[in-house]
Amino acid sequence: MTGTAGERLDGRFARLWAASTMSALGSGMAVVAAPLYVASRTDDPLIVSAGAAVAWLPWLLFSLPGGVLVDRVDRRRLMVVIDWVRVAVLVVLAAAMLTGRAGVALLYAVLFVINTGEVVFRSAAQAVVPAVVPRSRLERANGWLGGGTQVMQNMVAGPLGGFLFVVAAAIPFGVNAGTYALSAVLVGLLAGSYRGSPEPGRRRSVRAEVAEGFRWLLSQRLLRTMTLLIGMLNVTLTAALAVLVLLATERLGLGSVGYGALFTCIAVGGLLGSAVGDRLVAAITATWTIRIGLLIEAGLHLALAASRSAAVVGAALFVFGVHSALWNMVANSLRQRLTPPALMGRVGSTTLFIAAGGNCVGALLGGVVAARFGITAPYWVGFVVALVVIALTWRVFDRATVAAAYAEPPAATPETPASVG
Repeated sequence: MTGTAGERLDGRFARLWAASTMSALGSGMAVVAAPLYVASRTDDPLIVSAGAAVAWLPWLLFSLPGGVLVDRVDRRRLMVVIDWVRVAVLVVLAAAMLTGRAGVALLYAVLFVINTGEVVFRSAAQAVVPAVVPRSRLERANGWLGGGTQVMQNMVAGPLGGFLFVVAAAIPFGVNAGTYALSAVLVGLLAGSYRGSPEPGRRRSVRAEVAEGFRWLLSQRLLRTMTLLIGMLNVTLTAALAVLVLLATERLGLGSVGYGALFTCIAVGGLLGSAVGDRLVAAITATWTIRIGLLIEAGLHLALAASRSAAVVGAALFVFGVHSALWNMVANSLRQRLTPPALMGRVGSTTLFIAAGGNCVGALLGGVVAARFGITAPYWVGFVVALVVIALTWRVFDRATVAAAYAEPPAATPETPASVG
């Protein structure tokens, strides 16, 4: 990936990509192994379902203060510290499992620490990308990052984690510790300093700094709209996926293998979108990438609501996977282009907070709406919401507005990382 600055992705990005990919592999294995371990210890639905709270609670509690931390300190060093902390707690967990002393409480405590670290690590990693990637290659870089995560988390980690768990429950968590250790080493090899501001200056309260990030984001019409869209569409998407298993079994006549294949359709589409996304965006423009994506959101909900064909639903989910990869690529690149380095952590963490909030609300609403109005109700609601969103935001993403965002001069160049993040 070495080459001329401004044209190619260099060794710094290669190390960041490898670290992200290895972390995704380990995290994905732990996600698979954790519920298997809990289920082997108890059949209490409340205890088993508590894993969902452990997964989502850190995003709601620590996204915003985590963004402040990302903007206050050297982001590279912060990522390294987080990785080594995660290594330590996973080693403790694996050792406890090997000696038969690991209860569900210890597992959930370790997962809470790991997920809290992931909240801050992801904000820091997104803030580092524009410091190591030329502005003209942000789409390609975000596509590589998304594709690596897609392959490792959704294709490799699942079967590998399940297989290793059968061999010994501790192995997936031990491997996860190893992937975090490798990530720490790779990130540590990034040259330079990655502070948001050259001079830390006088420290204000966390609340004041969070508010500063919010105010800046609210002042940016394009980013503000995209952030609100992410939250709103996550509500309808998560509500749809929350009851997808019922739709698959009751309307599509699928078994467990067929149900799993639906998610494979999303993963394969996401991989394709990540692989060719930068070329597609260049060909059809970011404006039409966003607009077509909104139409695909509506089409997905319509297909899930109206069709009884597994092939149609699978195709819709595949197309949605492509769209999801392209949307993330464009959204991340626009945010990285427009956000000042000193605010990168807070603006990115605000986006993560709103996205996580949408996921949590959607997970609750999906079951409630389906139980009250029928299994297809969440999909019809999602279809109507998508149409309303399209009507309200279509003009926001006009060519002139998006082109102006791409034309904005970079706040700093990746050739001088000593004072940027």
